[in-house]
Amino acid sequence: MQKIIRITTVPSSLRTLLRGQSRFMSKHYEVIGISGDGDALAEVRQNEGIKTHVVEMTRTITPIRDLKATFKLYKLFKSEKPFIVHTHTPKAGTLGMLAAKLARVPHRLHTIAGLPLLETKGSKRKLLDAVEKFTYSCATKILPNSFGLEQIIIENNYTKPEKLMVIGNGSSNGIDTSHYDTAHVSEEKKLELKQELGIVNNDIVFIFIGRIVRDKGINELVSAFNRLSKKELHCKLILVGPRENHLDPLLPETEALIKENNQILAVGLQKDIRPYVAISNVLTFPSYREGFPNVVLQCSCMNLPCIVSDINGCNEVIEDGVNGLIIPVKNEQALEQAMQFMIDHPEKRKDMVNYTRSRIIERYEQGFVWNEILNYYKSLK
Repeated sequence: MQKIIRITTVPSSLRTLLRGQSRFMSKHYEVIGISGDGDALAEVRQNEGIKTHVVEMTRTITPIRDLKATFKLYKLFKSEKPFIVHTHTPKAGTLGMLAAKLARVPHRLHTIAGLPLLETKGSKRKLLDAVEKFTYSCATKILPNSFGLEQIIIENNYTKPEKLMVIGNGSSNGIDTSHYDTAHVSEEKKLELKQELGIVNNDIVFIFIGRIVRDKGINELVSAFNRLSKKELHCKLILVGPRENHLDPLLPETEALIKENNQILAVGLQKDIRPYVAISNVLTFPSYREGFPNVVLQCSCMNLPCIVSDINGCNEVIEDGVNGLIIPVKNEQALEQAMQFMIDHPEKRKDMVNYTRSRIIERYEQGFVWNEILNYYKSLK
């Protein structure tokens, strides 16, 4: 059986970004997962039923450690002799593609699920641009996970258009529509969670799910909601997700508002987001950049209209005025107006709900995405 090696920088990405996919692919190939060490890697072994290897990689530029990791990957590839090496996340992509090229792996695929460097400027941007081009040059195929991202790569001249391919309608892993279904959250659970968070029946609940960082538009979201909450007493904002203050901290004034405004409910990282989505009315997702936003898929699948930035991925899932609202990037005023619209027009909001779940099932069902990836693997000779 031919081998496929899938690599992510940290184990939580291997567990979450590709949940279920490795088990599916292992019916057709021998699948091996590689990432840094952690509890999530043990979960991958157990849940996906695949062999794993530990190669520690950093998420920042660390030349000595990067060289060591590249050499370790090279040795692994030489001993395992994979047919395909498929990388995800920036650092795993650079080191994995270089090591795979040196080891003469025939098919070297790198999925792009967002470009953090787009928010960088100056000499650091030049360096990151060079690294990006280098990564792509080592790969045999680059797989952007949205059509907008494919266009950005072409505009930035990172590689030739013929080296790029979007699989299916976009998305790295599709969505398990049977899992993201409001039917799985009981009325008792919803009532209990509302009581715990102090949410009453006539509250309009906005929710954000993701890393609580600057790049996700949290500074604008908190500031816009803070103004809105002074006019609208019956609204809440739930923030679900981990902090990454060491990588991308929020403004001090944003941190202060989160603490001071009792209509903002920061609940941290949650293993199961479904109960929080089930008690909400609207997803607010004013991110600066995405590859293909899983959160928008998940919330749409659970019948939430979404307010999203006009960026690739988001504007492919959401059609303005149909299943949500699209606002300009980094535009606090437009974000506040969109939230106000959702409060002022309950009938329009309910009408949007009719076009949320059905669109996701039609375009991004997990089985469809997995089969599209499998078909591509099988086309490789």
